Amino acid sequence: MFGSRALLSIMLVAWQGLDSSAQSPEARMQFLLDSLYRSDTTCVGIIAHVEAPGLSWSGAAGKASKDGAYLDPDAPFLIASNIKTYVSATILRLVEEGQLTLDQPVGPLLTERTRTLFAGDGYDLGAITLTHLLSHTSGIDSYTGYGYIDSVAADPKRRWTRDEQLARTVRVGSKLAEPGTHFSYTDANYLLLTEVIEDRTGMPFTAAMRELLRYDAMGYTHTWMPTLEPAPPNTLPLVHQYWDTKDWDSYDLDVSVDLYGGGGIACTASDLARFNRDLLTGKVVADPAVLQQIYTEVQTQDSVPSDYLLGLMRMPVGHLMAFGHGGFWRTEALYLPALDAALSIAVLEREHRELKNQVVRGIVGIVAE
Repeated sequence: MFGSRALLSIMLVAWQGLDSSAQSPEARMQFLLDSLYRSDTTCVGIIAHVEAPGLSWSGAAGKASKDGAYLDPDAPFLIASNIKTYVSATILRLVEEGQLTLDQPVGPLLTERTRTLFAGDGYDLGAITLTHLLSHTSGIDSYTGYGYIDSVAADPKRRWTRDEQLARTVRVGSKLAEPGTHFSYTDANYLLLTEVIEDRTGMPFTAAMRELLRYDAMGYTHTWMPTLEPAPPNTLPLVHQYWDTKDWDSYDLDVSVDLYGGGGIACTASDLARFNRDLLTGKVVADPAVLQQIYTEVQTQDSVPSDYLLGLMRMPVGHLMAFGHGGFWRTEALYLPALDAALSIAVLEREHRELKNQVVRGIVGIVAE
């Protein structure tokens, strides 16, 4: 396997050998993906999309599964925690419509069952606000710790419900801190936010997100929540996504392990990149004052560092600042304001973090030229 500098040097030499007709950004980005895939085929496959002024490109290298066909750049994948940006945007749309404010307590917005559950574990739902949930500063513990992975491995086809996962949060965890004093990333915050969405809209959160974020009007025609919504017409089969350390194939797991707001969306790289660019350029949440709130940073009272905002993270790429999110299955979406460019990536074997970073750095370098 090549080191990062050695691989970059090899690619630079190879690029210089290409004839001028192949020097387009699209050709260079495809060459990057092909080179990185060949350097370590255990990544299974790589998909990327770039959306920028004068450039809308999807590329792929590798296979859609370990023993399957070559990977199509239009193949959809599970975006896992990248959904958090969508949930945040949905909450902001409800703020834009005057149905919510970010500083209001969450207690009255939750089901009676959930209020009783969390109040009984010492949580003050009159003090926890939407901002606290969105920024992971609520003090709520995580259901995904305390042996959750082992539970999933023992019964991979179990159908989980949101209520079960929230109940697990209380049963195995405990209150971490008072609201606003401590950062701790936990999917439970976003499961609660989907309850808020349902309370305000009177419809399933999946339908509410589709309507409020205007999937159809915005052209997100290959975005859905598997098992909660039908796959859109003319959508390719989901790719296989792997965690080799645990011998996991996403096809062997019930998607409900990560479905109710902490994860859950499947889409193409194109839909993912375009959504993030549309959102952060004011095409999804149109009111600039409301959209600006997505960049809120809660200053906690401890030493736990965080670049987390509201369903969004600061993500430096070289000398440029990006805003975006990552997901469990080694997915990432980011938007770089200085370039007005959005990038989405999926590496199909999740242990390949550094390879994903090489894709980001390489593509951003090409777009920035």
